[in-house]
Amino acid sequence: MANSKLHILTDTPSLANHFIAELRDVKIHGDSMRFRRNLERLGELLAYEISKTLPYAPATLTTPLAETQTMLLAEQPVLATILRAGLPLYNGMIHYFDRAYSTFVGAYRVEEENTELQINMEYLASTNLHDKILILADPMLATGRSLVKSYKGMLRHGMPKQVHVAAAIAAPEGVAHVQQEMPEATLWLGALDDHLNERSYIVPGLGDAGDLAFGPKI
Repeated sequence: MANSKLHILTDTPSLANHFIAELRDVKIHGDSMRFRRNLERLGELLAYEISKTLPYAPATLTTPLAETQTMLLAEQPVLATILRAGLPLYNGMIHYFDRAYSTFVGAYRVEEENTELQINMEYLASTNLHDKILILADPMLATGRSLVKSYKGMLRHGMPKQVHVAAAIAAPEGVAHVQQEMPEATLWLGALDDHLNERSYIVPGLGDAGDLAFGPKI
């Protein structure tokens, strides 16, 4: 039975396969502009797929020849992303949801030997989320802990009526964590990978999305 709360683009072969293949390919990783553009293109595809599930209302418009009827979005969603790695995926989505308001979170994981993985959240700038449709864009859904912590921090700005999570690549562990902690969320993935390694990186994955898009951190 299909899971109405989990959608994976690569379950059906499409151009998404090509974009993800280039994101993974170490021979292309030196081209930051191409990496960012492929994340943007995935964001566009994910936005289009999500748009099919949103509410629409009838509208009348006038062409040079006549009036005609169509269906337009009844309301714009709020787009949210986690800085900095989420920016290219977010950019692709806002190309399509071009009237959406935005929320930004500064969250990162602290990696130290022999300690449990910690998530720090130091920045949150959010519009009103009460009764809104919220779409969270996060390119790599690994453990899911930074996304869940970011989402719970956003809730001080209101309770959304719909929640969608969009990720380029996810691990089963991250999907399970989000489904447990955010059962109201619908997940939209480019690809679902095999597992997390001992450092909580997705395998086969693609490496560090933020570094590949914007350069290595120091």
